Amino acid sequence: MSVTIKDIARLAQVSHTTVSRALNDSPLINSETKEKIKQIAEEMGYTPNFSAKSLVMDRSYNIGLFFSTLATGTSAGFFYETVRGVNSVIKEGYNMVVRGIDDYEHFRSIHRKSFDGVIVMSQSSKDDPFLRHLGEAGIPHIVLNRRVDAPKGMNILSDDCQGAYKAVEHLIRHGHRRIAIIEGKEGFQSTAERKEGYLKAMTDHGIPCEPEYQAKGNYDLKSGYNAMRKLLKLEPRPTAVFCQNDDMAVGAMKAIAEERLDVPGDISVVGFDDSMFSAFLSPALTTVKRPIEEISRQGAMLLLESIENKQHTGDIIHLNTELVVRESVRKPPAQ
Repeated sequence: MSVTIKDIARLAQVSHTTVSRALNDSPLINSETKEKIKQIAEEMGYTPNFSAKSLVMDRSYNIGLFFSTLATGTSAGFFYETVRGVNSVIKEGYNMVVRGIDDYEHFRSIHRKSFDGVIVMSQSSKDDPFLRHLGEAGIPHIVLNRRVDAPKGMNILSDDCQGAYKAVEHLIRHGHRRIAIIEGKEGFQSTAERKEGYLKAMTDHGIPCEPEYQAKGNYDLKSGYNAMRKLLKLEPRPTAVFCQNDDMAVGAMKAIAEERLDVPGDISVVGFDDSMFSAFLSPALTTVKRPIEEISRQGAMLLLESIENKQHTGDIIHLNTELVVRESVRKPPAQ
């Protein structure tokens, strides 16, 4: 049988109200009593009953973590780092509910009684109706990964345009001029920003942006593979390819290998995101590190602060990207 607040109260010889307040760090309970009650709770193996606690405190103790989609355009590494970053902050204080926005036909079930706060890992402007709903429902929320102009919204994101620029410029400095791009999911802000960085780097260095070198992908392995197969049929074929995420880079490398070509001897490849497997590929993938876990961690900290202090700010925080140079880039082969 599980330990209850009343069990702790009997052993501590105080009321169950005092125990509840002590476990919730109420300022009405002195520090000595708090410490005594918490120690007894730990020794008895007490775990909080969030359902009962929510009735007393008029809170759900649920934090929602919403992605634009969980079916397409959200890689396993991206998902994992986001969840790990949020979880490192909320720990046992809240339940984390992970959902895809596109799973909902309507948002009536999302209200102050169901969520104390919501973190949105947003990838598309299609999320805007959901964000408006959160605002109208008065649910504290923070938007990660995509800039959203809202007076009370909190934003944390990386500079993807700058990151893409660094990646393409790295290829240019190695002597590449026929540089292809495999784009991410259409309609995602990250896709647009990373393409903008690609185009800007090419233009700044006086390199024509050939339309046939711009292939469509979908942020998954298969789309990177299919896009690279099309690029390999071009004459002249590209000597380098910038993939808008690491999953597509892996697919591209498979397509290159199937043509009995070498990375980086025949074609150089650069990815984006610095997924957990990037350093363990052969060759190890040069990529752009986007601090997803840190973005998620800071987002969760800001959200909890907003929930506890009942304050909503309009802060926008940018975290820098970093080019991680490994083995997948070399000078182009002699023509």
